[in-house]
Amino acid sequence: MTGPMTRRALVLGGGGITGIAWEWGILAGLAAGGVDLGDADLVVGTSAGSVVGAQVASGLDPEERYQVQLAPPDGEIAAAFGPGLLLRYGFAMVAGPRAPHKVRARIGRLAAHAGTVPEADRVDVIESRLPVREWPDRALRITAVDVETGEFRVFDRTAGVPLARVVAASCAVPGVWPPVTIDGRRYMDGGVRSGTNADLAAGYERVVVLAPLPHGMGTGAARLVERLRASSRVELVTPDAAARKAFGRNLLDPARRAGAARAGRTQAASFVDRVRSVWT
Repeated sequence: MTGPMTRRALVLGGGGITGIAWEWGILAGLAAGGVDLGDADLVVGTSAGSVVGAQVASGLDPEERYQVQLAPPDGEIAAAFGPGLLLRYGFAMVAGPRAPHKVRARIGRLAAHAGTVPEADRVDVIESRLPVREWPDRALRITAVDVETGEFRVFDRTAGVPLARVVAASCAVPGVWPPVTIDGRRYMDGGVRSGTNADLAAGYERVVVLAPLPHGMGTGAARLVERLRASSRVELVTPDAAARKAFGRNLLDPARRAGAARAGRTQAASFVDRVRSVWT
């Protein structure tokens, strides 16, 4: 049991369709081992983690959501996430001032001018696939980045924005999906600032971070976790070799989802005791 003043945070990072599946595999595997991360006082979600985080914070059962990941991806089409886009990211990072918000603004220009599906269509898809519509009572923070200024934005239920729209913004991978308009501003993937944004869990005594992409853009998970460890007990979970193989090269390929989920569930058994020691 945790003490009356102990506060716990669950941080869920980005990683595409495979990242969503892997996180549900991890959460289901931990729950089967007696560790329920769903009772976190705070849930932080970035990109794929915003999809999972909205459901975890709403109290959905991880085993049921894991089973959903195993269904065949009938009718779903893999989005393009190839080497060409990675090269454009790399150019945007070095073609100008290196200040983080300047780099993010350059990536934002890439996002704003990319040929993608219409914004309204993308938001509709997110809303149709997200099994929760209302912000939960539990503290939930979802991240995004302003396309024009590169400013980092954290949304919660006090923002007065529909949950699905915020999740769509957090999942708006630059160059793949359209930026999402909120209060007259356009926002893209929160992973442009950090794959986990784990520093949002500062002040919480016990923290578990699931990072499908421990490096990615911006500040890596390990660096943020190291800062948290100055005042918190933290466990960082990243994909093992089997999970990385299951992910494949395209994190947005629905055909990889079931394998990634199974890999996450199998991996969870190897560190359930470590997570338990931090969480309880």
